[in-house]
Amino acid sequence: MTLPNKGRKRMRLAELSERSGVPTATIKYYLREGLLQPGRRVSATQSEYGEDHLRRLRLARALIQIGKVPVATAREVISAAEDESLDHHERLGAATLALPLGPGPAGDDPAADAARRSVTELLRRLGWPCECGPDELSPAHRTLIAAVAAIVRLGYPCDVEQLLPYGRLAERLAVSDLDLVEREETRAGQIEAAVVLTVLYEPVLLSLRRLAHAEESARRFL
Repeated sequence: MTLPNKGRKRMRLAELSERSGVPTATIKYYLREGLLQPGRRVSATQSEYGEDHLRRLRLARALIQIGKVPVATAREVISAAEDESLDHHERLGAATLALPLGPGPAGDDPAADAARRSVTELLRRLGWPCECGPDELSPAHRTLIAAVAAIVRLGYPCDVEQLLPYGRLAERLAVSDLDLVEREETRAGQIEAAVVLTVLYEPVLLSLRRLAHAEESARRFL
């Protein structure tokens, strides 16, 4: 199916490459892999592309180059963003859940059991109830349990009281993130923005946290 481009400027492959900064060979690869929808055929050897192709190409490039997302996963994310059988909340969730996270906890690890109890209580205190079984947890939920278990295993405090301030900060960050997403005028644009912000803002948050640590350390210890 060709993306709709009615009333928009059309371009050949060379111009699409020039405007996106993506080499033509890479664009052809994305087309073969289903990351980019085919253009409108104008001859046996040439097609035309529109602004939607340009936007989707930039999304694919951000996922693969900056987010280090495998091609197969990027295709999964883009497919989820285009699945109109889902409601808007489900499409946002399906797109972001397809993004990679770390491994989940081991099933028979005492530290993981303790972490699972702490995370369950944390989510209850935050008002984010999760009633699903261990095999139905989201990737983010499983990664959180594994991370808490690793901290517990090393003997550092990581109970609900230690985790609550991070949860409260995450709530405020979610509001800021969704405010940015809602600035996009179309639902497709909002889904793409959610994916891009998830990929690109995580290194921003990590970098800001490290800079803040350096400043606080200097304030306390110099």
